[in-house]
Amino acid sequence: MRDQPSHLPPPEDVLEIGAPEQFAALAHPLRQRLLFALGHQPATIRQLAARLDAKKGNVAHHLKVLREAGLVHVAETRQVRGGTEQYYQRTARRMVVAEPQAAGTAAMLAAVAQELDRSPAETHLTLRHLRLSSAKARELGEALAKLVDETEGNAQDQPVHGVLVALYQQALPTSTTSSA
Repeated sequence: MRDQPSHLPPPEDVLEIGAPEQFAALAHPLRQRLLFALGHQPATIRQLAARLDAKKGNVAHHLKVLREAGLVHVAETRQVRGGTEQYYQRTARRMVVAEPQAAGTAAMLAAVAQELDRSPAETHLTLRHLRLSSAKARELGEALAKLVDETEGNAQDQPVHGVLVALYQQALPTSTTSSA
């Protein structure tokens, strides 16, 4: 196995998703999984294809879409026997969707479902509905974000675990009256 080149951290800590091309890029489960895979270290198309059990051509296409949307960039290139090897990296350590759109949310949940299905270890998935005031909901959201941020470490020799945190207010029924 070749030595991995040393990589710098992503240029941004947090990237707020808001542009239409970013939402379009997020609307595919493989692109979501590519972003997950690039969450801890840069990788080549070959490495990503092997890690995600995908074809190199598909990975290359979806990386191009992510790159054009500003979600990934080429962090480093290396000369190898057959040409130039590019290492892709996310443009930010964390990506926050300011106003989630249905297609991107559906793709993210589909990507998480694929990750859960492929997990070699026991998974934990719970959906609960809580009655909370606006202040308590905000407090819970901040506590969850802080817990995830504090738990994230730099243990390179440990397996990667996915964490999906969602806090949302249920929509009210569109019609509470029935016509008789």
